[in-house]
Amino acid sequence: MGKIMMKSQCSPEKKNLYLAFIVRRKIMNKKLIDTFFKMVHINSESGEEKEFISYLKDLFTKELKAKCSIDNYSNLIVKIPAKNTTRTEPVLFGLHADTVKPGKNIEPILKDGIIRSKGETILGADDKAGIAELFEAIRTTEQHPPLEIVVSREEEVGLKGSKNIDISLLDSKIGFLIDMDALDAIVIGGPSYMSIDVDITGKAAHAGMEPEKGISSIKAASYAISMLKEGWIDEETTVNVGIIKGGQILNAVPEKTDVKIECRSQSHEKCLRQSNLIKEVFLIAAKTIGAQAEVKMELLIKASHISEDAEVVKVAKRAVSSVGLKPNVRIICGGTDASNYNAKGIETVVIGMGVKAEHTKEENIAVEDMQKAVDIIQYIFKELSEES
Repeated sequence: MGKIMMKSQCSPEKKNLYLAFIVRRKIMNKKLIDTFFKMVHINSESGEEKEFISYLKDLFTKELKAKCSIDNYSNLIVKIPAKNTTRTEPVLFGLHADTVKPGKNIEPILKDGIIRSKGETILGADDKAGIAELFEAIRTTEQHPPLEIVVSREEEVGLKGSKNIDISLLDSKIGFLIDMDALDAIVIGGPSYMSIDVDITGKAAHAGMEPEKGISSIKAASYAISMLKEGWIDEETTVNVGIIKGGQILNAVPEKTDVKIECRSQSHEKCLRQSNLIKEVFLIAAKTIGAQAEVKMELLIKASHISEDAEVVKVAKRAVSSVGLKPNVRIICGGTDASNYNAKGIETVVIGMGVKAEHTKEENIAVEDMQKAVDIIQYIFKELSEES
């Protein structure tokens, strides 16, 4: 009641300004929603981002007068001149174009201020909400520094786009990656991430007539997996057996089995040590029953951390606080493109876009949170524009 009385006591000029703000906000929200809906309607599962990248290139070129290019790995690089600032140093904003599966033929639905899919697919807010929010922030801001925007490919399958980007195409020294869920999240570090592929070869035999002549590759894999500790190994290290494929027919002792495992740790040394232990377990388990194992390991990400005292982190904290949230600065075991940008010399912090239940069919995002994300980005624009 007190707020209503205060408004009623406002001068006509202030009332008009308040009403104009409300109307402008509704128009911005509609534009933001329309842009986001158009984006999620375009299929872009990992490895199939070409159509979406092309759409974004046209959108940024036509609407924001940006200079766009496609690098050798088909990442989109967008450069936008400064607006109402004398700052000459560009700032990187990173996002990714791909979605996880099932991400084809998405049908977004808006109900009670919440956007979700019809339930048969993911929504694709990770990371298309971030892209829509950045686009809207640039479209409606009064000022921003020179911007370098990278929309990477194949982020969800090993950060491959940012890993393969030609860093010579970028001039930024600091950056913001819009790819966390909660709006209060500020991520300053990520893990080393090892992908481990195991090919086990046993010996085929008729399962009903002479099973004693066979060597089961599935049995060897099972022995190894049963000896592994999975989930949290310690407070900063995880292991997950994600895929196992073995055998071709029911009535034969399986000759071939493939297993895919991942190991992550906020400590690079622990990641290497745990990955080598996994390799040794599979080699020994296969040898024990007369099978053979071939183990291939690929380091997809190397752990990287930036200081909480870094200026880019301080800016992110003030931006989050500007919308009434308490900044939650943390290090995570999830991989983000920021690891690769930091490794390439661009000090990059990760901020949120407001999505919930990402990577599931229950994925959703509130329109109010999307608008808050726009406000956070515009605060960053303003602060960096005013820096000498």
